[in-house]
Amino acid sequence: MYNIKSFKGFNWIGFYTLYKKEVKRFYSVLAQTILAPAITTILFYLIFTLSIDRDYLATGDYSYTEFLAPGLICMSIMQNSFANTSSSILISKVQGNIVDVLMPPMSELELTFSYTLGGVTRGLLVGLAVYLLINFFIPIEVYNFAIIIFFAVSSSLLLSLLGILCGIWAKKFDHMASVTNFIILPLTFLSGTFYTIDRLPEFWNFLASWNPFFYMIDGFRYGFLGQADSNLLVGYIIMLSSNFVFLIITIYVFRNGYGLRS
Repeated sequence: MYNIKSFKGFNWIGFYTLYKKEVKRFYSVLAQTILAPAITTILFYLIFTLSIDRDYLATGDYSYTEFLAPGLICMSIMQNSFANTSSSILISKVQGNIVDVLMPPMSELELTFSYTLGGVTRGLLVGLAVYLLINFFIPIEVYNFAIIIFFAVSSSLLLSLLGILCGIWAKKFDHMASVTNFIILPLTFLSGTFYTIDRLPEFWNFLASWNPFFYMIDGFRYGFLGQADSNLLVGYIIMLSSNFVFLIITIYVFRNGYGLRS
């Protein structure tokens, strides 16, 4: 018979301990994991708003500076969620202390949730830091807070799960750098962060519509501006289905020990 603490066998103590470890890991170097990405994003914001034709890129009832801010916030959330989980697992594998995580009586579900929520926490903290810094330059209005929360959490959740899988797959830092440079960054920069996709030629517009990162950025931006380049319902479906699929895959990989016990 299970007591309340175990909640049908779920190891709450192990889950919270590993989650706390993940948070302390990036919190101990706060300037590197939170402040540095936030400042880098602000530099993107300043460069793009000061060096290009903002009137040409203005969209609808909003200036380019108002349009750009939500996309950069979401981009920072995504990139840092991925970086947290991928680096945590890869470093543990390289240093040989991944066994300290695998030996305790924790199920694949508990491992998945602990690592994922650690990545979500860092991603949202960086996003909040970017939001506060941008507010020094331009006040950001909120159209629908619930939509912002949904796309912020679902985006960071998806990239955290993807980071876990990449961290398990990678055998050295070069492998992770390849994923970051040739997959994560291109998909992020070509997701409509810096422009509306309706300004793209037909072929590139078609490709952008198949980029899942586009729906993350576009949905998140809608929460601030009330305008979207895509059908918001499609964004909801893609985010929910993608998170579900990657969650199942991650649990399966932990259960079979691929890349961890070999």
